[in-house]
Amino acid sequence: MAVALDERLIASTVGALELFSIHLGRNLGLYEALDEPRTVAELAETSGIDSRYSREWLEQQAVAGFVTVDDPELTWNRRRYWLDADQHALFARPEHLSHVSPLADMVVGIGQVLPDVANAFSSGGGVPYPNYGASFRDGQAGINRPAFTHELATTWLGAVPDVAERLNQGGRVADLGCGAGWSTIALARAFPNCEVVGIDNDRASIADARANAAAAGVAVRFEWTDASELNGPYDLVLILEALHDLAAPVGVLRQVRRTLAGHGAVLVADEKVNDRFVAPGDELERMMYGWSVVHCLPATLAEEGSAGIGTVLRPDLVATLAGDAGFTSTELSDIDAGFFNLYTLRP
Repeated sequence: MAVALDERLIASTVGALELFSIHLGRNLGLYEALDEPRTVAELAETSGIDSRYSREWLEQQAVAGFVTVDDPELTWNRRRYWLDADQHALFARPEHLSHVSPLADMVVGIGQVLPDVANAFSSGGGVPYPNYGASFRDGQAGINRPAFTHELATTWLGAVPDVAERLNQGGRVADLGCGAGWSTIALARAFPNCEVVGIDNDRASIADARANAAAAGVAVRFEWTDASELNGPYDLVLILEALHDLAAPVGVLRQVRRTLAGHGAVLVADEKVNDRFVAPGDELERMMYGWSVVHCLPATLAEEGSAGIGTVLRPDLVATLAGDAGFTSTELSDIDAGFFNLYTLRP
């Protein structure tokens, strides 16, 4: 039986409020402080927050089931709170595949610019990506980090097995729209004989990527530029969760094609959406349209002459864009890539 719309809106309100509390916990380091059982006073002292806020946050998190409490019947000042194994993975292990709590940061980042989005609705303009701030940027990087770290080189490159085999011997790889660099770092680790370069036109993201690579001890190059500056030949070009965000996707793909080596390929990971428009849609489709309305479409329309694709990039449109750019083959892989579809483009 379908959930009534009023019940859905109430549940959404609860979820939104809980996302805000998760963002506070992430931003203030509260989850990391719960690596062992702590009282309200101990959490306040360890994390440097006020004890009254410590109590309210811990009680809210326990009621939500996000943290574990030893005995709810104890007085508030005697209870101890901690993260069990599942909670720890979700909130305090940034490379764990269950670590989806960065979604909270993305929602908060969007909330900060909603008045600008409303203005864009009226003007037909957009909201530049940097305006969404560090919260959104960190959340987007954080939500992709587990899959990029654990699955990109080991599973996703199964969509281009011939290229992956050659990369074991060496070659050149471009990670276009690399963001905070987790995908670039993962490839550099997996293929130490390759030259791997991360490319992004967002200055703050490149700064994050360089810092992340330095902290990881991985020698990889990051460039603050756009696709027009690509200098091939490349054996592999990655476009991970970025094609739908490009203002001029055909122009970018055309430039990427020019820089490919004769045996090269492009691996695209973009949102897993239905083949066609269906309404009402499932939860995944609802989420993708949600991102599109408040972020992806406004951010793309901030650029002059934008194609204005939005988040919902369906497989037939990927094939059309690739064909218009001169690619002769576009294949949708059957590899399970979570929230993404994987496409292989060949010249």
